[in-house]
Amino acid sequence: MPTLFTVDEVLAATQGQAEGLTGTPFGAVSIDSRELGPDALFVAIKGDRFDGHDFVDQALNNGAAAALVSRGSGDRRIVVDDALEGLCDLARAARARSRAIIVGVTGSVGKTTTKEAIRTVFEDAAETHASIKSFNNHWGVPLMLARLPESAQFGVFEMGMSGPDEIRPLSQLVRPHIAVITTVAAAHLEAFGSLDGIARAKAEIFAGIEPGGTAVLNADHPQLNVLLEQARADGIGNIVTYGEARGTDWQILEIETAADKSFATIVHNDERHALVLNVPGRHMVANATAALAVAYQAGVEIDVALRALAGFGLQAGRGQRRLLGPAEKPVLLIDESYNANTASMRAALDVFAAQQAPGGRKVVVLGDMLELGAQSAALHAGLRDAVLASGAERIYLVGQEVAALADALGRSRVTAHTHSAAEMAPILRNDLAYGDAVMVKGSNGVGLSDIVDKIGQQFESH
Repeated sequence: MPTLFTVDEVLAATQGQAEGLTGTPFGAVSIDSRELGPDALFVAIKGDRFDGHDFVDQALNNGAAAALVSRGSGDRRIVVDDALEGLCDLARAARARSRAIIVGVTGSVGKTTTKEAIRTVFEDAAETHASIKSFNNHWGVPLMLARLPESAQFGVFEMGMSGPDEIRPLSQLVRPHIAVITTVAAAHLEAFGSLDGIARAKAEIFAGIEPGGTAVLNADHPQLNVLLEQARADGIGNIVTYGEARGTDWQILEIETAADKSFATIVHNDERHALVLNVPGRHMVANATAALAVAYQAGVEIDVALRALAGFGLQAGRGQRRLLGPAEKPVLLIDESYNANTASMRAALDVFAAQQAPGGRKVVVLGDMLELGAQSAALHAGLRDAVLASGAERIYLVGQEVAALADALGRSRVTAHTHSAAEMAPILRNDLAYGDAVMVKGSNGVGLSDIVDKIGQQFESH
């Protein structure tokens, strides 16, 4: 594996003190003591639920070359004042030496999928480094940035937040040349009180944009003007818009969606481009169009980007589709279990409306949308029409907040409602049958991924 940092480079970046270390270079940086190569540097950060210092010996026994720690002593340790800040120092060092075009992505909905679409396009063009999973918070971003190889020509980093003043320091760490805001919607509404407040928090990404950089903004939401005003206030002269709205720089026209594909015409500089995706949904067309706009700004030819996007796929928990069981009559499982807010819930239900069951019933399993504050009941109840329009014949609800949706639907339409995923799992195991199409969607904290796993275990082996 190529070298990320030498010992001397780590010491210079972190101002740390080495104990019992040779000149072994580090080819990886990790915070997980279970996933380590022999050339890895284990960083003992302290989280909400764990303290990496409790796993230092395990990490070294599992083959790590050294550990970056803020307490303790012993061989193969680099001691710093604060391990998380030491990780940020490594991230700054990786960013400072990089000559890559760097992209930062945030938004209420679609940031991980958009990040993956951009990664897909860039990887067809040159060496690309991108955030994995949803490593988008105060430790995930510096970890991903610290892993940026000096040889990479493109870097794509996702940035998330649950409150104000969280994205700004992440963007100032990443220093993107191109910053994308996918949309503004009612996610983490409890912390902001209004959609304008959410928009201002997303606009914190502008604080880290490199001089002469570009903001790429979805225009299909009412808070666009909030973003535009902040971008101009932050001195960003190059602002690119995309969406279905008239007058956008990358306008989406003629969308057609099927059960497993999407088609659209994208107009840019008066030229029309045919976009074909191997995934369904209007929201997926928007995410792909963001990737097109970013690729163009980064110097990737549009035809190259379109070809790459034609092979783009969905990730687990974000619309991934699996056929389980016999080919003649399988269960179609659509996994949307990773997250949910009003915009993504409506988008998923809209896609499910076009889906036919392989030979049985259409089934939805919907969990709470969390962190919506005082408006939670109204926002859950407001999903009524979208749920009915999806054509779901059986409706299963999980959580306390979805009680408002159950009332709006009418209890007779709800097949079952439980407070926990653990209570719902055996009900579904008994009710589902081969031929059914089932979509599972809810906030990650509800734990619906466990239901997805249990459905997979029950039907995949037959």
